[in-house]
Amino acid sequence: MRVLGLIDRGLSRLVSWVAQGLLWSAVAAGFYQVLARFILESPSAWSEAWTRASIIWAVMLGVALAFRQGAMLSVDLLHNLLAPRRARMLEHVVLLIVVGFLGFLLWIGIEMTWRVRFQTMPSLGASISWVYLAIPVGAALSLFATLAYWAEGPRRVHIETV
Repeated sequence: MRVLGLIDRGLSRLVSWVAQGLLWSAVAAGFYQVLARFILESPSAWSEAWTRASIIWAVMLGVALAFRQGAMLSVDLLHNLLAPRRARMLEHVVLLIVVGFLGFLLWIGIEMTWRVRFQTMPSLGASISWVYLAIPVGAALSLFATLAYWAEGPRRVHIETV
């Protein structure tokens, strides 16, 4: 179990750094696009496509980080109204729904990535499948994150009233 915890923390840290790097590169490419178009009066062909692709990747990686923190799994109001045993059953039901959706997204993402493998992005000179690959990678990381969050055990979220 300790090894899984180390893998989980290391993977989360790596995914976070990659997502942050992609966001910074999107900002830099977008800034360059504006600079090239309006200041240099020579629009860049690659920067818009790179910005779009890096934002897609950053979002899909960020979703996995959100799942790891449980941010996308909670039904707090109902969870807080239930007794601990029923609240845990609710967590299991939500987990099954999320795992089913992420499994479907993984499958569809693989299919789409394979289907577009021969299409290229002319402005980047690369296959568009590299962009579509963000879907199954993000879904697989989200599946792992969801299961790691669930394996930590039950939680109680308390809403304070004034």
